[in-house]
Order: sequence, then C-alpha cells, then structure tokens
Amino acid sequence: MSDADLDRSGGPAAAPSQAEIARARALAAVDAATLGDRLVVRAHDGDGARDALGELTERTPDTLTVATRRGPVTVRRADVVAAKPVPPPPPPRPRRTAW
Repeated sequence: MSDADLDRSGGPAAAPSQAEIARARALAAVDAATLGDRLVVRAHDGDGARDALGELTERTPDTLTVATRRGPVTVRRADVVAAKPVPPPPPPRPRRTAW
C-alpha cells in the first residue's frame, strides 16, 4: 500500500464515489475540448439540473460558456456534474412537397 492509498490518519483512504468519478471525467472532457468544439454539459445549481448543448466559446478557471440555440449559457465549473463531446448536428432535412 502506498502513501496515496492512506488517509490522514494512516488508515485506508475511502474510494471515490460514483458522483466524484463522473464529475472528474466531465471536467476532463471539458478541459480536453478546444474552443469551438461541440459538447453537452450538465450542471446542478439551486434549481436542479440544467443541460447546455452547443459549442464551447469561452473557458476560464471558474466558468465555461456554451453557445446554445437559445443563446450563450455560462456554467460554473463547480456546478458541472457531467459533460461529453457530441457530433455536429445533422444537416437539415429537405422539405416535403405535396404530391
């Protein structure tokens, strides 16, 4: 057992929870994305969860901004619980014509 496997009292360290693992993976996905990449980000705030799907337009040490169809959404990194890259939207479908 290495020092990394021990907590401050010298006993075994608690394993990270599933939520902590998911959050770490989400922040890694956000950090790996470059400006202009398309991604979806889920954040928890006082009113529950919200999703932002669009292009990453800005990233600071504390926040990230995603340009969605409804406008820019700024999310605090501390509120991010899930994130992943997504492919570009499909091209518009042709209009149907009457027979």
